[in-house]
Amino acid sequence: MKKIIFLAAAALALTALVSCSKKADSKVISVGATPEPHAAFLELVKDDLTAEGFTLKIVDFNDYVTPNEALEAGELDANFFQHLPYMDSFNKERGFHLVNAGGIHIEPMALYSKKVSSLNDLPSGGVIGIPNDPTNEGRALLLLQSAGLITLKENAGLEATPIDIASNPKNFKFSEVEAAALPRVLADTDAAVINGNYAIPAGLVATKDGLYVEGADSPYVNIVAVKAGNEKLPKITALVKALQSQKIKDYVAKKYPNGEVVATF
Repeated sequence: MKKIIFLAAAALALTALVSCSKKADSKVISVGATPEPHAAFLELVKDDLTAEGFTLKIVDFNDYVTPNEALEAGELDANFFQHLPYMDSFNKERGFHLVNAGGIHIEPMALYSKKVSSLNDLPSGGVIGIPNDPTNEGRALLLLQSAGLITLKENAGLEATPIDIASNPKNFKFSEVEAAALPRVLADTDAAVINGNYAIPAGLVATKDGLYVEGADSPYVNIVAVKAGNEKLPKITALVKALQSQKIKDYVAKKYPNGEVVATF
């Protein structure tokens, strides 16, 4: 009886292994992405991947959590929405095993306002909206420090929170909001720090509408993320090659002439 159970378990394990192998070798590339510019980039390279023998399936997401959960669970081959510090933080927090398969672009973060037109006009005691996820919150606070609005403690690092603020001369209050919701609450705050991939669909142009814009030397490069061990699969190398192409560079130059998106390859 024990032998039968062992053989059955072995058969199931072999079936699962074969199934995973077939998925890894599949010519379908399932990629989770936020709409703009990530999904737009992917749409542009669909035909290029078809010419390489692959079928690109784009799965749309509107948040920063579920695409990583789906990738870790093996429901996606890759995702394309996040920068490297966010992925590293997510891995650490959730015990995930995601890695960088290739950097594509930077979306400069900016401070926007519907109520004032300059940093000097921000009122004392005003409310500033910032993302509530650890990495982008730290990124937003570093931006505000760079703008001269606050000073962070010396060792605050990339995952700073409002607790790490050492100096706040205008006594700003900070409203921690899900990144995707910041464009919707912009009118209810005095200002808000908004990620590029959410600012762009909301019609916000960093260099035109931003009170202060992150520098082009930002370390927050948007990447193609995959499960560890899959970064060298032919389908993944083909995907990254297609995204790191002159076609994407030309599209970025034409679509985002004001620097809302900057190619990094």
